Amino acid sequence: MAIFAAVQTPEKVKDTVREVVRKPYPKYKVIVLDDDFNTFEHVSDCLMKYIPNMNEELAWELTNQVHYQGLAIVWVGPMEQAELYHAQLKQAGLTMAPLEPE
Repeated sequence: MAIFAAVQTPEKVKDTVREVVRKPYPKYKVIVLDDDFNTFEHVSDCLMKYIPNMNEELAWELTNQVHYQGLAIVWVGPMEQAELYHAQLKQAGLTMAPLEPE
């Protein structure tokens, strides 16, 4: 007695190419807000002390922007560094906006 079985050949599986898409980490903005109790000098000094590569001219420009426009973005970069600079400026008494992704 012969046994006949239906044998199916497997369909050819297409080779799938997995494409790796590298996305950069989001950048975060450190924003100083205007207030009624910090002096221009204090704001400028804090920016020069805590923000890397900040020079006196840029610090005064940003301090004026804080005063006349109500806020200034003082640094943009990776979240961990943004958290550090934000915390340092806040600890120094500056009024800070929450960190914002760029």
